[in-house]
Amino acid sequence: MAEAGGAGRAGDRAGDRGGALVTGSARGIGRALVLALAEDGYDVAVHYRASRQAAEEVAAQARDAGVRAVTLQADVSVEAEARALVGRAHGELGGLRVLINNVGNYHVGPLAELDAATWHAMFASNLHATFYTCQTAAPLMRAAGGGRIVNLGYAGAEQLVARPSIVAYAAAKTAVILYSKALARDEARHGITVNVVSPGVMENSRTLPVRELPLGRAGRLGELVAAVRYLLSDDAAYVTGTTLEVAGGWNL
Repeated sequence: MAEAGGAGRAGDRAGDRGGALVTGSARGIGRALVLALAEDGYDVAVHYRASRQAAEEVAAQARDAGVRAVTLQADVSVEAEARALVGRAHGELGGLRVLINNVGNYHVGPLAELDAATWHAMFASNLHATFYTCQTAAPLMRAAGGGRIVNLGYAGAEQLVARPSIVAYAAAKTAVILYSKALARDEARHGITVNVVSPGVMENSRTLPVRELPLGRAGRLGELVAAVRYLLSDDAAYVTGTTLEVAGGWNL
């Protein structure tokens, strides 16, 4: 698990909010989230699996906000690498206040053609990766007196709507919600909140079925970021074990 990047430039202030790790933050939703956290004063760990250059560019942008930023490589579907990632982020940032699990591969295709390898891959990247990082981060947050965990879900997962073409992905994300609720209940007494933000069709989605959306458009990344920011804010200190959908009414 090679590591790239390092602390911010000489003179950068440490983030006054603590350290934050966003998995899969070299591109897309993860990138938007990690840059928002940097703007909000968190030191950040930019995680990537293969997109090293993109991760370094994101880290450089984060440092422009005056915080520390490190780039860390790992395949979070592998338990040892996922757990080591959390440990390295905790060590390099001087503690881990926030964990956001954004990694999660997506698959769409005929159910009759769904094979076991794809099924297992969907669970490995969406559910197992979330489990590994949360199980490692929670004790660290507990020792520090609290923290915030936000896991990315999938809009409609709690309604159990049948979508045969994405059933492996949807099943894994439903399990993420169930695990997050259990973790929220278990860690509440330790000052750790655990919530899920479930995006629907976003501007960077692989498919854009706008006609299915009551609001008639795809969601903006900034709208998803705002939902996460709320759950990290002081206003959400009494919010745990919930799922916040950013989906324009999809699946209603």
